[in-house]
Amino acid sequence: QVQLVESGGGLVQPGGSLRLSCAASGLISRINSMGWYRQAPGKERELVAQIISGGVPWYADSVKGRFTSSRDNAKNTVYLQMNSLKPDDTAVYYCNVVAAGPYWGPGTQVTVSS
Repeated sequence: QVQLVESGGGLVQPGGSLRLSCAASGLISRINSMGWYRQAPGKERELVAQIISGGVPWYADSVKGRFTSSRDNAKNTVYLQMNSLKPDDTAVYYCNVVAAGPYWGPGTQVTVSS
């Protein structure tokens, strides 16, 4: 059974930084992509960053230049470094892994507030 364990969320002031991690374990076959979605209250879940195997990271326009995603293939882990955080970044962030099927983490809360 595939499990995704997220960590790194929390409360941060505007302009601050956080780093999210997501480790995938279990019966993982070939991973096609790893990435992050977020969902703010009253809004739809949106793709924030994604790394397709063998490709370069993709970012939503709203986070370009501020967020950086990276993968450690040996550890089946994906990271999201978030800098210059804004109140609009407040959301629950979900890790997403696409292998034989899509897998989701439980979500981690990120709150940007003074």
